[in-house]
Amino acid sequence: MAFVAAIPLLWPDIPPLVDLPGHMGRYRVQLSHDRVPWLNDWYNFDWQLIGNLGIDLLIEPLEPLFGLEAAVKLIVIAIPVLIATGLLWIAREVHGRIPATALFALPIVYSFPLHFGFINFALSMALALNAFGFWLRLARTGRLKLRAVLFVPIGLIIWICHTYGWGLLGVLAFSGELIRQWDRHPDWRDRWWKAPFWAGIHCLSLCPPVLLMLAWRSGGHVGGTTGDWFNWRAKMQWFTMAFRDRWELLDMATLAASLLVMVYAMRHPRLEYSRHLAISALFLLAVYLLLPRIVFGSAYADMRLAPFVLGIALLAIRPKAGAPMRHAALLAAAGLAFFGGRMAATTYSFWLYDRTYDRELAALKRLPQGARLITFVGETCRYEWMMSRLEHLPGLALSRKLAYSNDQWSMAGAQLLTVRYPGARGFDHDPSQIVTDVKCAREWWRPIAVALVRFPRDAFDYVWVIQPPAYDRRLEAGLVPVWRSGTSALFRVDDRARPPQLMMQDLGPYGPEMRQRMHAINALNRAS
Repeated sequence: MAFVAAIPLLWPDIPPLVDLPGHMGRYRVQLSHDRVPWLNDWYNFDWQLIGNLGIDLLIEPLEPLFGLEAAVKLIVIAIPVLIATGLLWIAREVHGRIPATALFALPIVYSFPLHFGFINFALSMALALNAFGFWLRLARTGRLKLRAVLFVPIGLIIWICHTYGWGLLGVLAFSGELIRQWDRHPDWRDRWWKAPFWAGIHCLSLCPPVLLMLAWRSGGHVGGTTGDWFNWRAKMQWFTMAFRDRWELLDMATLAASLLVMVYAMRHPRLEYSRHLAISALFLLAVYLLLPRIVFGSAYADMRLAPFVLGIALLAIRPKAGAPMRHAALLAAAGLAFFGGRMAATTYSFWLYDRTYDRELAALKRLPQGARLITFVGETCRYEWMMSRLEHLPGLALSRKLAYSNDQWSMAGAQLLTVRYPGARGFDHDPSQIVTDVKCAREWWRPIAVALVRFPRDAFDYVWVIQPPAYDRRLEAGLVPVWRSGTSALFRVDDRARPPQLMMQDLGPYGPEMRQRMHAINALNRAS
């Protein structure tokens, strides 16, 4: 099953995960800024100890051996494989064997957070699941002192990979130890306080990263707010998106089937829930409900946990002792069909995304090394289940051509790279690469017409538009096309040409305030 989990990622050259190309651009700066001087004109890269360094560290020894793209692909392939082994290991330790019902939990190896490209997070969660299996094994074999010693470095490693994985490990370890301590105290009057007390004592070996987190988040360079608490509508949406990929009907059917299995297990006389994992799932559900949507400026904090709540709950199901083999065989066949069908759909989906990547990345063959490139990627204001996964494709121009990319995140303390290109004037970092046909409510994205008129032409040599919304070709004035494919194009900037005037019909339903701003921009253009 672990090897099957790797199949969807074998064919694509670049794993088609939304944020991954942007991360690959950061890795290129990390690896090359000391010998490519112009990168230092555009980006700051400073090593610091933060809880978000998983692949950033792994890429250092692997890139010289395999090259950047192959090294990233190998690491990303390892993530679903490790999630699968972690889930199966936990099932083995809790149930005494891997029950057929564990197959129903395996589709979370490709959950929405991984599709979104939260790769340090996903890697840390994969490591945390395997670490929890190891935690349970050491407890089952009575090697508690060894466990206390080993989990000091294990907790630190997972925290450095990503804070979230360390948090997951802490919740799972406490809940698992709580049940063990509960069973060790037969007097029910003592259980209520002794079980949580001793469970907390045993989990102290996981606490050292707390000091690192305090040092990290208390630094004056750290930005970002925490907010949007108890957004129940969003939490319900995140849960329904646990398997979100390409086909909404299929993805929702996968979720519905998972919930149906859980209800079936509650009602069927030959199935039961493990106390260990049922309590773990309830603990994770409580954390999910209490988490805000934004933590230290990082969005989707609660969304990332939803698939793992579901996965642990499914993993808790097992056949009761004495259940007939025929029933287990039927469950195994159903679980194999469920997981195999999901992997087949994901494989086909990734193949389609890979074709899109190949078509769009052909533009980079016409882009010179070190170009000052600005990119505009088309998006819509409408909610669409399938994400284009092109939002951070500009990062591959930075990775492959050492060109400037305006899709990089720039939040001090959240990652090692920040942007410092003053000439870009508002077009320097994410989300300046996203463009739409009209102004979208509650978004920073610009309409394509505004972006083509307002970007500082003296700061950029080339413009790359990737599947943009329809726009008036007169806005290409001063831009010389060097490559086209469908609606996408690569232009060379002719800095001797005057920027086009922005027409009112190009603005769409902008509102009086935005129209006044556009009038002012046109007036400045005429004056210049």
